[in-house]
Amino acid sequence: MNRQHHISLQEEFDEHDGAESKYIVLLDDTYPVATCRFYELNADCVLLGRVVVLPEYRGKHLGARVINEAEKWIAELGYTEIFIDARLEATGFYEKLGYSKADDKVFKSWKFDCKRMHKAVE
Repeated sequence: MNRQHHISLQEEFDEHDGAESKYIVLLDDTYPVATCRFYELNADCVLLGRVVVLPEYRGKHLGARVINEAEKWIAELGYTEIFIDARLEATGFYEKLGYSKADDKVFKSWKFDCKRMHKAVE
């Protein structure tokens, strides 16, 4: 995100980056090419986010792969719901993965217009 949207590395991290957050990172050899993180909202649900695939690695289903791996881990941890704050242009991607819009509200997350999406853990 920092390269594509000119987000500084300092802005890339927030109060949710820490010991309680979980991360999935896909590597090409030793080079990170796709990632996501999740953290607990309450005892039943998590917020999945920071889903990023390097532009030169897009079209290889790596975004879906990091989300699928995160969903497996989330289920193993016993959570029953997943929320994602999706950029408007990404809602179709998440819908293909079984997420639905939680409501019709549009909100700002940093400089992006977003919608909250939801999926029950299988």
